Amino acid sequence: MAIKHYKPTTPGRRGMTVVDYSELSKVAPERSLLVSLKKHAGRNSYGRITVRHHGGGNRKKYRIVDFKRNKGQMPATVLTIEYDPNRTANIALVQYEDGEKRYIIAPLGLKVGDKVVSGEGADIVPGNALPLSAIPTGTFIHNVELYPGKGAQLARAGGCMAQLMGKEGDKYALIRLPSGEMRYVPVTCMATIGQVGNIDHSNVNIGKAGKKRHMGWRPAVRGSVMNPCDHPHGGGEGKAPIGRSGPVTPWGKPTLGYKTRKHHNRSDKMIVKRRNAK
Repeated sequence: MAIKHYKPTTPGRRGMTVVDYSELSKVAPERSLLVSLKKHAGRNSYGRITVRHHGGGNRKKYRIVDFKRNKGQMPATVLTIEYDPNRTANIALVQYEDGEKRYIIAPLGLKVGDKVVSGEGADIVPGNALPLSAIPTGTFIHNVELYPGKGAQLARAGGCMAQLMGKEGDKYALIRLPSGEMRYVPVTCMATIGQVGNIDHSNVNIGKAGKKRHMGWRPAVRGSVMNPCDHPHGGGEGKAPIGRSGPVTPWGKPTLGYKTRKHHNRSDKMIVKRRNAK
C-alpha cells in the first residue's frame, strides 16, 4: 500500500501521512471472531498505575487471529483483507471447505479469492503455513513459532520477515530474525511463507499529538523539568545536569540500559548471534 499525503490545511495536517487503505475490503469485521477489550489505563488489579502514560484511546475490539494454523491439509479461500486496530499488520478472513472462518495475518501479495493451506505438503507460496522441516533453506518466512504447537510468536509485525538460514540435522533450524538476531528453533515449529503485509507502516508520520492520544498514549513529562520533590532529576538553575551517577526513575531506580533481569529465559541458549552484538 502507498503512503497518502495531506495538504497543510492545519498545523496538524502539515507533514501528516497515513497508509492508503485501497487494498482493504470495505466490509465490517466478522462478528463471530470479535471479542470485547476492557481498558485498564496502565492500572493493576488494585487500581494503582503500574505503567505510566497509558489511558484514553479510541474504542476497539479484539480480532481473534489464528496463529497456530493447525487446520492442516484443508484449503481455505481468502474472503476479505481487513484493518486490525490491535496490530500493525492487516488481517485476512479465510473460510475453510468445512465452512469455518478464521483470521490470519495477511502476507504481502495475498488477495481476495486466493487459496491458502497449512501442512507439510503445502506449496511454497505466500500465505501457506508449513513446519520448518518442509521449508527450503533461504526462504523468507513470518509468523514463526518458538515452541511447537504454541502459536506464532516471531516476525508478526507489519513488513517483517525472517529468513531460514539452515538446518542442524533433524532437530533445529537456524533463523535470522528481523532484528538481525540469529537463533535456533525446533524444525517441528510452524512458519508461514512470505513477508507480512502493510510494509509502509513504518514510514507513516503521525503528525500531531492528538493522534497519539487516540492510540491510548498519555503525555510523558521529562524528569529534568520537574521539581526535586517530584523527580530525582528535577530542580537546579536552568538546564541542570542529572547530578548523580546515572539516570534514574522517579523512584530512584537506575534506568536507560541498567540490566534488571535475574533469571535468563530458557530459550536464550538457542541464540547464536544477538541483535545488539557489536
